[in-house]
Amino acid sequence: MTLTAVTPQRTDVERFSDILAAQRAAYLRDGAPPLATRRSDLKKFKAALLARRSAIEEAINTDFGNRSRHETAMMEVLGVIQGIDYLDRNLRRFMRPTRRHIAPTLRFGSNHIEYQPLGVVGVISPWNYPVNLSLMPVVTAIAAGNRVMLKPSKFAPATNAVLASMISELFPEEQVTIVNGDGSAFSSLPFDHLVFTGSTAVGRAVMKAASENLVPVTLELGGKSPAIVAKGHVQDQAVADIVFGKLLSGGQTCIAPDYALVHQTEIDTFIDSYDRLVKAAYPDGPTSKDYTSIVNDQQHAILTDLIDDARAHGARIIEVGHRPGEASHRPHTLAPTVVLGVTDDMRIAHEEIFGPILPIFPYRDLDDAIDYVNARPRPLALYYFGDDDTDLRRVLDRTTSGNVTINGTIMHVGQDDLPFGGVGASGMGKYHGIEGFRTLSHPKGIFVQGRWNSTRLVRAPFGKTADALLNFLLR
Repeated sequence: MTLTAVTPQRTDVERFSDILAAQRAAYLRDGAPPLATRRSDLKKFKAALLARRSAIEEAINTDFGNRSRHETAMMEVLGVIQGIDYLDRNLRRFMRPTRRHIAPTLRFGSNHIEYQPLGVVGVISPWNYPVNLSLMPVVTAIAAGNRVMLKPSKFAPATNAVLASMISELFPEEQVTIVNGDGSAFSSLPFDHLVFTGSTAVGRAVMKAASENLVPVTLELGGKSPAIVAKGHVQDQAVADIVFGKLLSGGQTCIAPDYALVHQTEIDTFIDSYDRLVKAAYPDGPTSKDYTSIVNDQQHAILTDLIDDARAHGARIIEVGHRPGEASHRPHTLAPTVVLGVTDDMRIAHEEIFGPILPIFPYRDLDDAIDYVNARPRPLALYYFGDDDTDLRRVLDRTTSGNVTINGTIMHVGQDDLPFGGVGASGMGKYHGIEGFRTLSHPKGIFVQGRWNSTRLVRAPFGKTADALLNFLLR
C-alpha cells in the first residue's frame, strides 16, 4: 500500500506573514514611489471603479438582500472617486518638504520635514460600507507611497469578490492585495500602521493585538451620535435631514444620528413630522427598492432584541412610515421606528444602534441637552439644528465629538478636505484630507548644519567662553 503525504494546511498567520514579508521586501527594494507613479496608481483605481459601478451596485445589493443602488452609487462609488480626485489634485503639495523654524542659536542652519512612506499598511474594513470604508484607507495609503494589505468583512462576500478581482488586475500582490481570514491573526501582524473601522468593542481587541508589535493604529469606531434640535427648530427641513441621516442604508451608518434630543414641548410635533417625512421618502413603505434591508439575520436579531428590551422596560415603540407591518414580507428588514420613554436601564440607551431605530429624548433647556451628551462617551459625530449663533457656540464649545454637521446630517464625511475620525471611545487618528496623508506617512525631520556652528563654542573642555554664552542664553 502506498501512503500519500498530506501537506499541512497553512494557517492564516502564516499566509498573512508571507504576504507582509513580500510587500516589505518590495518596499525596501524599490523605495518610495515618485509622485508620477502614485498619481498613475490613483487614476487606475478611479477608472477601474467607474468601470465596475454596476457590478458593485449589484454585489452590495446581494450582500444586503436589498440596498438602494442610488445609495451605493452616492456613498460608496462617488465617495471614493471624489476622494481619489482630491488626493490626485493635492498630492504634489502634500509630498512637498515643509520648512520649519530654526533655533536662534543655530540660525545659520536650516530645518525641514520630508514625508516618507511608512512601508506596509494593514486595513481592516467593515461590512456596512464595504467599498468606501475598504478603499478610502487603501487609496490614501497608496497616495502616501505605501504597500497595502486589505482584510474586508466576511459579511460582504459578493462585494469582496468584486474588490478582489479588481485589485488583482490593477496591482501585483507585493503592492496591494486583499485577503480573507481571521481578523485577530491579521491585527497581530507587525505592520507599519494598521487602520481599523468597526465597533468599539472589536477596536479594543485590535488595538491590544497591535500593541504587541508596537504597531500604531487608526481606529474609526462609532458610538451614539446625537442630533440636538433647538427649541422652535422642529421644522420640515431639519426633520427631513434627520430622516435622511437615520435611514440611509437602513440606519447602518457609523455616523448616523443615533438619537434625537428635542425640547419637551415639541416631542409630538417632531414625531408627527418624522412620520410624515418618512412616508414622503419611502412611499412604498419598508419594502421599497430605495429602503435598505438589514445586512443579515444576525444583525436583524440584535436590533429586534434592543426593541424588545426597551419595550419590556416600559418604552413606547412607534413604527412610522407607510405600512410598517410589511417589513416582515422581506427578509431581515426592519421598519422605521421611534422609541420614547428610554431610561438608563435599557440597552438601547447605551449600545450603538446600527439600524432604523430613533430614540427621542426630551430636554428642558439647552444646558440639559449638553449635559446629557457629555454624560456619555464622546460620539463620532454630533448634529445641531438651530439658528441662534450663541446657542450653537455653546454646543460647539462644551461638547467634544469626532466631527460636527450644523443644520444637516452625514455629509461632513464627504468633505475631502476635512479630517474624519473619532475621539475617545469613538476612535483615534484620521484618514481623510491632508491629515490622512500625514497619518500614513513618517514626517522625517531634517536639520542641515550651517557653515558657522555656535555649539562649537560650548564643547569640552569648557571654559569662560562657554560660561559667558550659557549665561547670555539663560538670562
